[in-house]
Amino acid sequence: MNILEITKKFSTQKKCLGHLEKVRWNGEIKCVYCGSDKVCKHTEENKERLQCWGCKKSFSVLVGTIFHHTHIELQKWFFVMSLMLNARKGVSSSQIARDLGMRQPTVWSMMLRIRNAMEGSQAELLEGIVEMDETYIGGKPRKRNNDKDDDNNFPPLKRGRGTKKQCVVE
Repeated sequence: MNILEITKKFSTQKKCLGHLEKVRWNGEIKCVYCGSDKVCKHTEENKERLQCWGCKKSFSVLVGTIFHHTHIELQKWFFVMSLMLNARKGVSSSQIARDLGMRQPTVWSMMLRIRNAMEGSQAELLEGIVEMDETYIGGKPRKRNNDKDDDNNFPPLKRGRGTKKQCVVE
């Protein structure tokens, strides 16, 4: 998704929470502490809390995720994730901080959490023939046929300006 789609789809905190709930539980809400499915919703000032009837604990959809214990709006989290994933060669925390009007250390810690979350979800390795675009493997082929010059057993010459001095023996 690009930035415009993120802005339209996740314009409010409530829409972001709804998306996280859908992705996390897919309509079957379970307690994050005991796993019970007997859960009721409580809406407090702009926050949606869930109450478990089994263990009597209160929790939200953010508990146990990278968004837990954060005071940053979820819209900014989604923007940071979008910018990280859509950047072709990566993007620095300083650049994202300038783009979103945030402090660089805050964005750096957000990016660290996002990277750690992506690291934990390693997908299975691809098998067979894999096609990829814009990928360069290896370098320029330089002096690959060194075995042909067996009669020339001198050490390699110095690179750069000048030459390596060798004494002449007759």
